[in-house]
Amino acid sequence: MEEQRKQVEGIREAFKAKFERFANLRSAASDLKLASAEALSKELAEFKIKSTGKKSEIAEAKKLIGKVAPEERGRFGQLVQAAEKEITDLLEKAEAELNEFITAARIERERLDVTIPGRRPRTGHLHPITILRQQIEDIFVSMGYAIEDDREIETDYYNFDALNIPEGHPARESQDTFYTTGGFALRSQTSTVQIRAMERRGVPIRIIAPGKVFRRDTPDMTHVPMFHQIEGLCVDKGITMAHLKGTVTEWLKRLFGEDTVTRFRPSYFPFTEPSAEFDFSCFVCHGSGRVSSEQRAVSSKEGESAGEQLTANSSQLTDRCRPCKGSGWIELGGSGMVHPNVLRACGVDPAVYSGFAFGFGLERMAAMMFNIDDIRHMFENDVRFLEQFK
Repeated sequence: MEEQRKQVEGIREAFKAKFERFANLRSAASDLKLASAEALSKELAEFKIKSTGKKSEIAEAKKLIGKVAPEERGRFGQLVQAAEKEITDLLEKAEAELNEFITAARIERERLDVTIPGRRPRTGHLHPITILRQQIEDIFVSMGYAIEDDREIETDYYNFDALNIPEGHPARESQDTFYTTGGFALRSQTSTVQIRAMERRGVPIRIIAPGKVFRRDTPDMTHVPMFHQIEGLCVDKGITMAHLKGTVTEWLKRLFGEDTVTRFRPSYFPFTEPSAEFDFSCFVCHGSGRVSSEQRAVSSKEGESAGEQLTANSSQLTDRCRPCKGSGWIELGGSGMVHPNVLRACGVDPAVYSGFAFGFGLERMAAMMFNIDDIRHMFENDVRFLEQFK
């Protein structure tokens, strides 16, 4: 009996020594952080299992009751039960104090003072590229065109073969086009969308395809390796160059004004025949190539509201019109009649159907419209620059 009694006392003393760090939590609560209290709560739960669980020392002591002499069994049983109750009471008290502190701390942390003045959320705004793209999309949708989008990583077939760009063409070289390790190409023009749209929708078709394209250009004031294009496509019976000129002229007039004039210059593109570059009369000097002092003042004022604040040489304007560099014309993009080989690649009979296509970059166009002297500003995420286009 004496040996068993000492064993129970030893269990009690050992528990008190380990329980010391959990004692007097109420007095220590002022120095306790919520995260520390939550971690301590987990430790206390684990300690409770070790101290009162089925494999605890007090549980093993209860098994000794049956081994004690019958005349001592009752007194020894009371001793074990008293030790167990003392351990349980201390654990439950510490647990209650800790839970009370954690609950109060969480309420304090989540408390909202409704008398504090609110903070107006900082609203975002559209990027200059997005502003211009949406304006152009609205014009073409009103003219009956659908907006198409597709993948930016393409096979050689859609990026080159279907566009009548044969093997050995410079555009297929690695110094001109980005390739993945799997042999795919980052699309170098959004013409790939036109091919997939004709395959999927058939003809007749009228679409525009805005999106990102990728070319191995060295970044400078007018070039970036990733930029945005919009390409248009119209295929139907009896489509001619007159329809192309009328369409391009109409959307430019809607964008820049009724006095806008267009011109087409012969050029070459593998996927169109005949091909042409198209220009439009400058929206600042209206084709004269020169600006008066009054026009310069208006141009500068409009530029400041749309991005002139980051133009380094805005104070050096002369009588020579800056957007068109004194020529009176602004070069915009390429166009032409869809090459018969491109139509055949999409399963369209060029003897029955014909069509036109055109394409242009958005960055340079936005730079001219918003008086931005370096298109790299549009991709540098400088909030000082972007905030000017609210």
